[in-house]
Amino acid sequence: MILQPNDEAIARAVGALRAGGLVAFPTETVYGLGASASDAAAVGAVFLRKGRPASNPLIVHVDGVDMAQSVVADWPARAGALAAGFWPGPLTLVLAKGPHVPPAVTAGGETVAVRAPDHPVALALIRALGGPLVAPSANPSGAVSPTTAGHVEADFPDLLILDGGPCRTGIESTVLDLTGPPRVLRQGVISADAIAAALGEPVAEGATPGPARSPGLAGSHYAPRAPLRLVAPEAGPEPEGTARVVLPDSATEAAARLYAALREADVEDATAIWVQAPTPEQLAGPEGGLWRAILDRLQRAAERKAES
Repeated sequence: MILQPNDEAIARAVGALRAGGLVAFPTETVYGLGASASDAAAVGAVFLRKGRPASNPLIVHVDGVDMAQSVVADWPARAGALAAGFWPGPLTLVLAKGPHVPPAVTAGGETVAVRAPDHPVALALIRALGGPLVAPSANPSGAVSPTTAGHVEADFPDLLILDGGPCRTGIESTVLDLTGPPRVLRQGVISADAIAAALGEPVAEGATPGPARSPGLAGSHYAPRAPLRLVAPEAGPEPEGTARVVLPDSATEAAARLYAALREADVEDATAIWVQAPTPEQLAGPEGGLWRAILDRLQRAAERKAES
């Protein structure tokens, strides 16, 4: 059920959350499948509804620094500097978890991922609830993320959905591990270079061995039903039944369009999807950080073909 996000709809969503239910809501990145972060049973329901592996941790969504500090064991100066520079926004910080975070949220680990979303509906919902929400993407695990309320309804037609319009950023947040030297675990709109400039120190990139500290690190992810192949601009002609996706030349526009374009191409009679890969010039240009994040999503989406 799609609801326009007025006061009545927010109150209804809060009532559902307090009763242990799930609610889909918009953020600037993608639509999230929300549950109260303090309700272990509701958190478990998120995993069941998505078919999500228990080893894949969730991001805790807060309305700002004060609420973030309630779910972490320590709030280092780096976290304060980054929150001041990028929150609300698409930057998730991985920190030592506080004692009241249910183990399912962190996949049993000792760290928690937390961010403040930059969307008025998300912030209104969190504030009305009076506590943080877990909110992985509102779609079956491993499938294409939703960037409109209609996308969520197509996957979960019986879910209560707050409609905040199309997500303007379109790909998931950058995830930064601050439990040691700063390290980007998942690329997003905010680049490692931008983070390094804010901190005044180098920032590493790439996940480390061991249990996952962040979502979005699985091999196959963001994948349509039809096999996806990355192709060069000159590739073709595509075989019969193949849907071809050409993204905008602007990385910002391409990110916002990416998941909707994949869903539109993934029609019932599509035998494959070809997507033009970012060019070396784009990857090396001024929007290179965002193009690398887009390429990361596309490569993970293509891995389902390799695994099948």
